Amino acid sequence: MYKKIMVAVDGSDTARQALEEAENIANTYNATICIVHAIGNDSAVDQKNGEEILAGAASSVDVIAIETQLLTAEIEYGLNGIAEAIAKAAADGEVDLLVVGTANRRGLERFFVGSVAEQLVAKVDSSILLVRPQTT
Repeated sequence: MYKKIMVAVDGSDTARQALEEAENIANTYNATICIVHAIGNDSAVDQKNGEEILAGAASSVDVIAIETQLLTAEIEYGLNGIAEAIAKAAADGEVDLLVVGTANRRGLERFFVGSVAEQLVAKVDSSILLVRPQTT
């Protein structure tokens, strides 16, 4: 059913949980995982941090095939720029499933800050799995 699964990571616990879900699905379907991370600009510091996040994520999963991709978002568009970069990568990569962690914001915080995951639901044509933070 799934041949290529993209998972967006940002170094957060929720992104780690999303990556674990993507790994489980990829192993079930012998699918490739493509791990992406979006940076706000091409500065050497942001690029180095982004590459470290991708390397850490890639080393934490055990799947048949793995790819990583560092995306550059239009920083002047804020979260929308990040969502656009991920949506474009998903379309260009012809992914079957996009897995994204969600911060689970509520109320005014959600109204003012918004959600990359929420924007992706409107922008991506492939299936999307939203992973909510696990409570202990």
